[in-house]
Amino acid sequence: MDFQRIKPHLPWLTLVVLTAFVGIANPTFLAPSNLLMLAGDIVPLFIMALGLTFAIYIGGIDLSAQSMANLVTVIASIYLASMGAFVAVLCVLAGFLFGTLSGVITTKLKVPSFISTLAIGGVAFSLAQWLSGQKALFMDASQRDASFGWMIGRTGIIPNELFLAAALLLLCLFIERRTVLGRALKAVGAGELAAAASGLNVARYKILAFALSGALAAIAGLLFSVKLSGGAPTIANGFLLPAIVAVLVGGTPLTGGVGGVLNTVIGTLIVAVIRASMLYFEIDATRQQMVFGLVLIAAIALTIDRSKLRVVK
Repeated sequence: MDFQRIKPHLPWLTLVVLTAFVGIANPTFLAPSNLLMLAGDIVPLFIMALGLTFAIYIGGIDLSAQSMANLVTVIASIYLASMGAFVAVLCVLAGFLFGTLSGVITTKLKVPSFISTLAIGGVAFSLAQWLSGQKALFMDASQRDASFGWMIGRTGIIPNELFLAAALLLLCLFIERRTVLGRALKAVGAGELAAAASGLNVARYKILAFALSGALAAIAGLLFSVKLSGGAPTIANGFLLPAIVAVLVGGTPLTGGVGGVLNTVIGTLIVAVIRASMLYFEIDATRQQMVFGLVLIAAIALTIDRSKLRVVK
């Protein structure tokens, strides 16, 4: 059987097999209430992964997403009292600007995105430490509920986080499928030199990809702070690796050009099932990152387009 014919279907096949495996091992896993709770809990990671999809779609990477989310939890916790719901604008703007800065450094200074986003992540982390005084911050519960209580409420049995996730997914899908930006990002990911030769302003679109990644990381951070009623410079630590895994295992390779946000939905569900299975099988937290590391290696090995890589360094 030709593996290349199966390869596009691997993400959803993996999801079905993993879900069945966990469901057989623990039948309560498949209970609708449990699945809804699991889906609601994974929304911040999904939003972060949505942003990372744009960076990876063009053949780059954004390692600042976790630090950006951490910074936003601090910003939201500090300025909620004075700005109310408008603090969300400040948070998203901060993420967009930091992402734009990553894109500018990558495109204008010719610094690989691995390094530029890692450096910007360090800046965001240091800023979060300075703003917070290197301590955890807490929101006033009544102010949080008045401004953002809708985020963590329920409509019937459905967590409102899922409606937020669906709205952002539709927005990202529209950008990817129906806009010049989306088509340009696909062209850059498929072949940057060819895109540039065709007259495309590659630098502009790469900067926008990183800006989108930063903005979505900021929304993920805002949701973190609302769910936890506070913030800290390290509150979202441990989410970057699973978010990258969600993008790659969903079928958007590091070489870019294929995949997209719908693939990230499947990848995030796979990550959610893996996380749940580790709890059911009592794999302690210290080993969970090791599991995601192994899954990441497998995802890269299975999805990467080796025709774009003459030499691996």
